[in-house]
Amino acid sequence: MPSNIEIKAILKNRTAAEAVAARLSGGAPETLRQEDFFFKCNGARLKLRILAPDQGELIRYERDDLADARRSRYLIARTTDPKVLLDILTATLGRTGVVTKMRTLYLVGQTRVHIDEVEGLGEFLELEVVLKPGQSEQEGKSIAAMLLIDFGIDKQQIVAEAYVDLLTRQAVPVSTAS
Repeated sequence: MPSNIEIKAILKNRTAAEAVAARLSGGAPETLRQEDFFFKCNGARLKLRILAPDQGELIRYERDDLADARRSRYLIARTTDPKVLLDILTATLGRTGVVTKMRTLYLVGQTRVHIDEVEGLGEFLELEVVLKPGQSEQEGKSIAAMLLIDFGIDKQQIVAEAYVDLLTRQAVPVSTAS
């Protein structure tokens, strides 16, 4: 199963992050509008990412919720009919959340640098160090750590949870004592 090392952080200065990403990547970014629909799934997360009416990806991934760089194991199946797949998955498994974001993607070596604007949450930097066959988890974590330094990210900015979990937590009403 393919895997990567991921880390996510709250972004304090998007302009500065984009400048660093552009310098490190040496190329132009790709901008993607992504709508991720999450479904009930035991032992992992399951989402359908819709990129366009005729382009989607069903992604199953396993990742610990840690405020640190962590391994994510994933499988991706692409589809040209995401709407029908969304209807099937919703009817069969039940939908648990939706995340809508604008993602600016830079490639820095073997790392996918995402600068995300997530509806309802704000702006984030996410690093995905795509591990090469035989490459150690520790080497991937070292690459991520060096990039965090380049971007000026400190420990207080690191986020443990997935966007869908952060949105779900915000949606839970807080009871007030009377």
